[in-house]
Amino acid sequence: MELIKRRKTPTVKIGSVSLGSGYPVVVQSMTDTPTADVEKTFAQTVELIEAGSELVRWTINDDAAALAVPETIQRLRDKGYMTPIIGDFHFNGHTLLNKHKDCAKVIDKYRINPGNVGKGDRHDENFSAIVKIAIENNKAVRIGVNWGSLDQEMLTDLMDKNAKLKSPKDFKEVTYAAMLQSTLTSAELAEKLGLPKNKIILSVKMSILQDMVAVYSRLAKKCDYALHLGLTEAGGDVQGIASSAAALSILLQQGIGDTIRVSLTPQPGVPRKREVEVCKNILQSLGLRYFKPSVTSCPGCGRTSSNYFQILAQDINQHIERKMPLWKKEFPGIEKLKIAVMGCVVNGPGESRHADIGISLPGASEKPIAPVYVDGKEYKILKGEQIKEEFMEILEKYIRTKFN
Repeated sequence: MELIKRRKTPTVKIGSVSLGSGYPVVVQSMTDTPTADVEKTFAQTVELIEAGSELVRWTINDDAAALAVPETIQRLRDKGYMTPIIGDFHFNGHTLLNKHKDCAKVIDKYRINPGNVGKGDRHDENFSAIVKIAIENNKAVRIGVNWGSLDQEMLTDLMDKNAKLKSPKDFKEVTYAAMLQSTLTSAELAEKLGLPKNKIILSVKMSILQDMVAVYSRLAKKCDYALHLGLTEAGGDVQGIASSAAALSILLQQGIGDTIRVSLTPQPGVPRKREVEVCKNILQSLGLRYFKPSVTSCPGCGRTSSNYFQILAQDINQHIERKMPLWKKEFPGIEKLKIAVMGCVVNGPGESRHADIGISLPGASEKPIAPVYVDGKEYKILKGEQIKEEFMEILEKYIRTKFN
């Protein structure tokens, strides 16, 4: 039974990746290396791809970056990495793409921000130049409107018209209207120029959750273009993860969104791939996609005097990370495996029965035994010093039996 009904969109092909309502929601990320630095950009792109990013975006902001793009992409392809690369253009994209034709040819999608392609007559002229190059090279285009770089001429015009109304709307509502108008008029112009609808993706990124949800919800009702979701400038660490997860989940639960990115402020010592891991966990939590077996583990309480269940849950997660490259090839469907590691008798047996395989460790004042449950039934009682090792053996045996 499909719990989430996806909003209908055309299928957009970006290199080897198809996205839209007929395909799974696609995970995207972006490098933060200078694109002109081939070594650093290649290394970080590989890190993101191996973490599960299915589209990777690069900043292309000057001649040096544009010149480096073909070499870096060729290195990726030579190493067997076929993940599509997106060129992110601001201010001078029309100039760079026209000047560096090899760059225009090898990147798989162009990202344009209508708010900074030029002012006055130059706006449509520069925007059109990028779209025409995309058409010549058979590339998809994301028209990405950000409220931090919204078309100020359009916003001012709407503000002026709003001020003349008998009951003017508040600033936020006018901003919403400007975001939508910028996005949809740009998409309309792209289609008039000859870019087909199945080559267009839209986004309306904002940094405040309720604003972002409101604008995307309205956009989804006004068109059927494929949509890229993201909470821009979400912040870092727990704040960025929580805000992004909440914002994306609200929209994805409504069937809105065909590709997503979590934009986290980099933290010292935290790899760039963290944003990819968060995307994957959001999609798996919603049941939209499955990437690896899930481990249900309890938070602990006064009954869980031992930290053994914490260590076991951590060891199992690390075991899954190590094994997944092999398991994916050997055991199709293993991504949906559910494992439970519980710390006491209150919820332990029940959660373990709901999982495919689970273990209920003894809490304070409980008998020093750990029942193991397989497919909803008690399978074996473990005790002694080798509980972890024995459970790992049972888990491996279960996987070989169930997924062969």
